[in-house]
Amino acid sequence: GVSLAAAKERGQLVFLEGLKSCLDLLFGEKEQPGQPSPLQFLSTCDLRALFDFVRVSLSATGGDSWKGPVLLVDDLSVLLSLGAAPVAVLDFIHYCRVWVCCQLKGNVVVLVHSNEDSEDEENELVVNSLCHHSDLILWAEGLATGFCKDVHGQIKIIKRLSLRHAAEQDLVQIYQYKIQDRNVTFFAPGLSAAVL
Repeated sequence: GVSLAAAKERGQLVFLEGLKSCLDLLFGEKEQPGQPSPLQFLSTCDLRALFDFVRVSLSATGGDSWKGPVLLVDDLSVLLSLGAAPVAVLDFIHYCRVWVCCQLKGNVVVLVHSNEDSEDEENELVVNSLCHHSDLILWAEGLATGFCKDVHGQIKIIKRLSLRHAAEQDLVQIYQYKIQDRNVTFFAPGLSAAVL
């Protein structure tokens, strides 16, 4: 029910189209003078320009209009695939968290892909580090038993209470889900509509 196009027109959404920016940089499109490409790390291995893009984008309209901004990074794993070092990616996320969470009192939401069988050590290093520093982890995975037409997978929600209080146990909730045309249905394990 949220129109991203309308939010972009009203200045409530800033979107970096990574693939287009990447192709422009790689195939020699001219940069705007005084505006380095946010993806210049492809040639310098430095994510500072990407962080500057985030900082400037969230500061562009003044402090009052960005109450509780949310930075969405849709697939951090892509930065690794494009040649960024894991330490640079983790530094980038750290600086984004400091800027967005501490300075602007907002939130950072990051998507990363992981696979237990993966031999990509750099990606697993980033995933593990993010898990250790996150307040809330949503871990979506397919069913261990394989394909089912009524249940597409399960999501584990981990509330990291131990980050704030060392004696606390993390709260873990598990739900199963079914993806439909325009939404997703969540239910407790074993309580899908097909079972009931």
